[in-house]
Amino acid sequence: MQSAIAIAAHPDDIEFYMAGTLLLLKQAGWQTHCLNVASGSCGSVKWNAAKTRDVRRREARRSAKILGAYWHGPLCDDLEILYELRLLRRLAGVIREVIPTIVLTHSPQDYMEDHVNTCRLAVTAAFARGMPNFQTTPTRRAIENPVTVYHAMPHGLCDGLRMRIIPEIFVNTTPVHETKRNALACHRSQKEWLDLSQGLDSYLKAMDGMSLTIGKMSRAFRHAEGWRRHSTLGFCAEQADPLRDALADNYNRIGNTLPDGWYKWHQRFDKICTT
Repeated sequence: MQSAIAIAAHPDDIEFYMAGTLLLLKQAGWQTHCLNVASGSCGSVKWNAAKTRDVRRREARRSAKILGAYWHGPLCDDLEILYELRLLRRLAGVIREVIPTIVLTHSPQDYMEDHVNTCRLAVTAAFARGMPNFQTTPTRRAIENPVTVYHAMPHGLCDGLRMRIIPEIFVNTTPVHETKRNALACHRSQKEWLDLSQGLDSYLKAMDGMSLTIGKMSRAFRHAEGWRRHSTLGFCAEQADPLRDALADNYNRIGNTLPDGWYKWHQRFDKICTT
């Protein structure tokens, strides 16, 4: 059985950006895993950090059960996700334990540093999987399997400087959208917090809106998640694309390597976002 792991910054990030693809891989017979690097300790204005950690841990475990994924505990607190050796050793240890063929993680460009640093840590941990001289915590032997890293879309579909990010790959999440929504709804503490500040069910509506927008961009699917494939150098064969192989008709890849292709995509995306 092949395995895939989703590595995100905070509890509810996987459900918001990646869970549809993870559910489809589960349906295709893959073993799936989810890991939030941070505990969610800053995700409340009414509880202290200890209470918030406990609540969000329970919410994350309930969500993982709905997703049918193995749950891995957090490695640090919110805003403490730094690109540093201690976290890298721990995350590399998880990679060697799981032996994934697919790693799903954040975009290298995003609106907050916890997301960006999680992406950097996930990429390096996957790269170091086969290096016996790199020590992990706990100590685990190096593994030799190829791994393909896919980057999710950033929040708002823009980088930190508000420039559009264009997907290379679209995954049809329409068949699993309700399950994805139910998993996100497990994070009840975030619903209550955001309901007060942003309106009723704002985080569920935001997820719906993002997946509908990406679906519209695909010109093929109603709800979709967008992905960009990391460089294959040091990770896997040049043509490796295990998402394509696993998801078949729920996968659509758009070539956008030519400069004029990028220009046309930006024009089309801007038009979609303003209509």
